[in-house]
Amino acid sequence: MPTSCLLPLAAASAFIFLAAIVRGYSGFGFSLLSITALSLLFPPAQVIPAIFLLEVAASLHLLPSIWRQVHWRSLGLLMAGALAGTPLGVHALAHFPQAPMTLGLALFVLTATALLWRGFSLAKMPPAPATLAVGAATGLANGAFGMGGPPVVLFYFASPAGHAAGRASLIAYFLFTDLVGLAFLAREGLVTRQSGLLALVFLPALAAGVWLGARSFKTADPARFRQIVLVVLAGLALITAVKALLAL
Repeated sequence: MPTSCLLPLAAASAFIFLAAIVRGYSGFGFSLLSITALSLLFPPAQVIPAIFLLEVAASLHLLPSIWRQVHWRSLGLLMAGALAGTPLGVHALAHFPQAPMTLGLALFVLTATALLWRGFSLAKMPPAPATLAVGAATGLANGAFGMGGPPVVLFYFASPAGHAAGRASLIAYFLFTDLVGLAFLAREGLVTRQSGLLALVFLPALAAGVWLGARSFKTADPARFRQIVLVVLAGLALITAVKALLAL
């Protein structure tokens, strides 16, 4: 293989490895980090389906070890809300300028993250209507901006579910949303042999990073884990805000 092909693949594998460490540790963040980096090296139409395939692989790899820790009641309500909110997000994407809406979401996430950092938390799990509303917000954000993660991350890390249950629920939630997203991409003919081969090339880096991140979580102090998650969330929001500003 020519050096001109090997160098981008090596750089991309390094990015995948680092993003996978974040995913294995926190339960989220892989897609935005990896898509942002890999889009500098490959066409987005190749990158996005490959990343969705890797996301599903990462979730399936982690799921057996976290299955019993998932907060299933809230997760079911969040998924129901997401199914209802996604068509509204797709409608917004089709009819409204995307960059200002994305910037607004990023600023909201930064504000909420700052509140959580200062100690804001919920005394008990939100009731069913509020949980459904959060799910709808994640579906709306996913349909409109392709980033439904922040609302559900904020939901679990403001709740008293606990850091292990929150991380486990996020892993299960993203498996659901990634499978739905992959189905939509396949329907549009975007899941191709080339994107599948790209995912296979990156699979070793993904597996190594997820293993390292998950291993680090096992010895993580809950307070320290919460701080790291909030830093990652703020970083993702900043990346999103910069991308939105550049698109204005």
